[in-house]
Amino acid sequence: MSEVKDNKVASVHYTGTLPDSGEVFDSSEGRDPLTFLVGHKNMIPGFERELMGAKVGDKVEFTLSAEEAYGEHNPDAIQQVPTDMFGDITPEVGMTLNSDMGPFRVTVVTAESVTVDFNHALAGQALTFNVEVVELRDASEEEISHGHAHGPGGQNH
Repeated sequence: MSEVKDNKVASVHYTGTLPDSGEVFDSSEGRDPLTFLVGHKNMIPGFERELMGAKVGDKVEFTLSAEEAYGEHNPDAIQQVPTDMFGDITPEVGMTLNSDMGPFRVTVVTAESVTVDFNHALAGQALTFNVEVVELRDASEEEISHGHAHGPGGQNH
């Protein structure tokens, strides 16, 4: 029987919660399973490690430290930029935008400046996952060379 290991395409159903509050931050419930190529850094570091060796039908629960998930909160990733740098966009607190440096969240808006945070929204937090492996298959040579899964639930070119 197949198991989760490098160069396998895994499809999983999952629910992610914050361990302190039990608040659900993400879930595949009611959606297609999450499909990814194992061993190609498509997932947060601890997620794949905890699933290694699991087989179809296995249910795994684990909690990742912030470091194993989205990393520690980095105060240097918070910056103030002049409001006029947003051009035609009117920044609002809570808005997520993209830049050449990656996505960022708007946290404070004044007439003169906007405070932006390049940290992932879940940086600095431990995360608990309940995962069920629903499908496993060998990755194709093309998927391995591209570094991601193709087809339903994976990347489509």
